Amino acid sequence: MMRGAFDDVPLTTLFPFLTAEDAASLHRAAGTVDAARAGRTTAFWEWALERAAFPGTQAGTPIALGLDVIEHAEGGDQLEFLLQVVWTDPGQLAVDTAANVACWCKTDHATHDVDALRLVIGEETSLSDAFRAGAERLTGWLADPHDADRWRAKAGLPPRRMS
Repeated sequence: MMRGAFDDVPLTTLFPFLTAEDAASLHRAAGTVDAARAGRTTAFWEWALERAAFPGTQAGTPIALGLDVIEHAEGGDQLEFLLQVVWTDPGQLAVDTAANVACWCKTDHATHDVDALRLVIGEETSLSDAFRAGAERLTGWLADPHDADRWRAKAGLPPRRMS
């Protein structure tokens, strides 16, 4: 994966079908995310040029472009917010967004998605529309209070154990 500012992402190489208008839309959406992150922990956009074409079915989710924002929450806990353009098993692109919290279950699951959305790119949803919707979702999460236990309660998960 390559890392850097969104302006460094070679969008038309990564997504050859993008029009100039679509690329500009992705830049505007990424700009809103970057503005919402201003003054926070540094997070870089990541991309993989080898995933410009469907890499075939494989273990895990092949990420073409993404951002992973880790926010420190009250009490030393943390939240993780994701915005990713991924390949689905049938070979379609999708925009995934997720808010994750650390797991405090009896069985350690590492993290849990407490809010997630996948928008598959197709005839009814363009990459620029899905990316804009994902960016809006991510900026909304970044504006919320960073109380991971509030997110856990919303998802019906056990609260953080105090040491």
